[in-house]
Amino acid sequence: MIPAELLRQSRVENVAQSLREDIGDGDITAKLIPADKAATGSVITRERATIAGCEWVNEVFRQVDPAAELDWQVQDGDKVSEGQVLFRMQGSARSLLTSERAALNWLQSLSGVATTCADYAGKVAHTGVRLLDTRKTLPGLRLALKYAVTCGGCYNHRIGLWDAFLIKENHISACGSIAEAVKEARRIAPGRPIEVETENLDELDQALNAGADIIMLDEFSLEDMRTAVTLTNGRAKLEASGGINADTLVPVAETGVDYISIGALTKDIKAIDLSMRLD
Repeated sequence: MIPAELLRQSRVENVAQSLREDIGDGDITAKLIPADKAATGSVITRERATIAGCEWVNEVFRQVDPAAELDWQVQDGDKVSEGQVLFRMQGSARSLLTSERAALNWLQSLSGVATTCADYAGKVAHTGVRLLDTRKTLPGLRLALKYAVTCGGCYNHRIGLWDAFLIKENHISACGSIAEAVKEARRIAPGRPIEVETENLDELDQALNAGADIIMLDEFSLEDMRTAVTLTNGRAKLEASGGINADTLVPVAETGVDYISIGALTKDIKAIDLSMRLD
């Protein structure tokens, strides 16, 4: 889980950057409108979606004009249908229009991630598997994207390189063996989760004997995944990985693995179509 304060700091910084790149030294088109003109409006979705990013929208308006008022009709994690009002707003017409694009960019992008995650999670709801994101995120937006993953009913893998071990082929080669790599990980950071990537059943056996907490089955066949589940028999958690998509997801989940990691949850973002209308 992402620490709340870390997520808040990231949100403030991300929003500030999005406003700098959009507004620059001032919104010249908004200056066409009298400074004292007030307005009301609403944002709707043009397609079904799972919502994520309400606090990013709030932060946009807070940084542009704290006097603007938003009245949310939904919250993160809600499923919405085409044409549904997401929030209403009132305040300076200039402020509302200046905030529009940055606010919608955040909401449509994070809701896009949440919607994809909800679709994937729904496909495997009949199994006990948990779907995980990866570190394949847009640079600078990792925490926002990982937050959106949770709004869609999926789960976070490690946040970065600092909060859990993931021992891959090159780490194993440099350490000499799976056993040596796991042993050194226990020494360096006792209590931190240790995951080992394996490419065949022999490496799975080595990782089990070394005492890995989680074992990644990288591009295993379905038959080998089922064998791995039987051989492991609860001694470690098993994570399937490697090119898994919406078409191959269900058969993998039904092998009995504990986790499936999917890079597409955060790297193949299809934004939700939203629209802001002033009354």
